[in-house]
Amino acid sequence: MPETTVYFVAGECSGDDHGAALLKALRAHVPKMRFAGRGGPKMRAIAGGKFRDWIDDTAVVGLWEVIRRYPFFRKQFQATISEIEAVKPRAVVLIDYPGFNLRLAHALHMKFPELTIIYYISPQVWAWNRRRVSQMAQSIDLMLCIFPFEPELYEASGLRAIFVGHPMMSVIPSGNAAPPRDDKLVGLFPGSREREVKKIFPIMRQAALELSQQDHDLRFVVSAASEPLAELIRADLYGKHATRKFSIVTGDASAVMGRVNVGMVASGTATLEAALSELPFVLIYRVAWLTYLAARLVVKVKYLGMPNVLANREIVPEFIQHKAQPRAIAAAMARLRTDKTERKRMLTDFACVAQKLGRGEASVNAAEAIVTELRYAE
Repeated sequence: MPETTVYFVAGECSGDDHGAALLKALRAHVPKMRFAGRGGPKMRAIAGGKFRDWIDDTAVVGLWEVIRRYPFFRKQFQATISEIEAVKPRAVVLIDYPGFNLRLAHALHMKFPELTIIYYISPQVWAWNRRRVSQMAQSIDLMLCIFPFEPELYEASGLRAIFVGHPMMSVIPSGNAAPPRDDKLVGLFPGSREREVKKIFPIMRQAALELSQQDHDLRFVVSAASEPLAELIRADLYGKHATRKFSIVTGDASAVMGRVNVGMVASGTATLEAALSELPFVLIYRVAWLTYLAARLVVKVKYLGMPNVLANREIVPEFIQHKAQPRAIAAAMARLRTDKTERKRMLTDFACVAQKLGRGEASVNAAEAIVTELRYAE
C-alpha cells in the first residue's frame, strides 16, 4: 500500500480510548500510514503532528446542552470539513459520537464523493431511529460494529457492515486475574460528564448512606472520571453527615470495579464494563425532564443498560428517572451484597453476555478491515 493519510474524528473520552487502540493496530499493519484528525490526548500522543486534542470541549450530555452550544459545534463542524479538504486524506474514520459524526459523514459525501468514509462503533440506531440506516448507507462505505446483532440491521440498506468484537474485551481482566474483592467496599460510578454527575451522584450518595444504616462497617469509594469531576463530588460531600465513609479515586474505573463488592453505575458504557468486570451492580439514570421526555419519544428499546439489551431481559436492576429513589436502590444493593443466589445468578448472566462480544481483538479486527477497505478502494 502506498503512503497513506487517514483522518480520524472522535469526540468523547471513550472514543479517544478506542481510537488510540485502533491507531496502534493500524500502525502495526501499515507503519508508514500517517494520521490526522481530531480526538483526545491518547490519540494525539500516537498520531503526533497537528492532530487536535479537542475532547474537553466536545463531550456533552443532554438535549439542552447540545442546543445551548450549537454555535460552537457549527463552527467546529465547518472547521473539520476545511481541515479534511486541506489534508486530502485517503479515508476518514469516524469513531462513535453520532450526533456530530453522522452529519459529518453526509456532508463529506456530498462535498467529496470519492472519499472513503468508514464508521467505527456503529451508532445505536437500533435503539432510537432505524429509519436513519438508509440515509447512512448513502454516505458511509463501511460500518464496523461492536455488537453481534448490528450487522444484520444494515443488510437491507446495502451498507457493508462487519462485527469486529467489542474493544472492552481486550482491557477487562478476567475473574481469575482480578484481585479479591473487599466485602465491605461499595463502588459508586456516577458518570463521566459534569451534568450527569450533578444529577446522579446525590442519589448515589443518599442510597449509600441508606445502605450504611444496615451495616455500619461499609465504606464507599467513588470513581471520578477526571479531577474536575472529583472536585464536584467533594463539593457535594462537604459537610454531609457520615461523609468520612467516602473516598474518591480519580481515573481508572476498572481498578475500582475490581476491588469493590457491589456497585451503583450510571447508565452508559460503564454498565457493560461492570458486567465484564464481574461486578454485581444496579443501574441509575436521571437527566433533565426535557431530555428524558425527548428520549422517550425516540428510544425504541426496552432496556437502557447494555447488559440487559444483550441479554434481552433485565439481568441488572434499572432505576430510571423518578424510579431512582435512594431507599429502593439501597434495598436492591443490600440483596446483591447478602443474597448469594442473587449474586451467582447475575454473574452467570454476565458470563453469557461476555461470550457474545468476541475474543478481545476488536482493534486488530477493525484495523484489518480498514486496510482491506483501502486496498479495495484503490
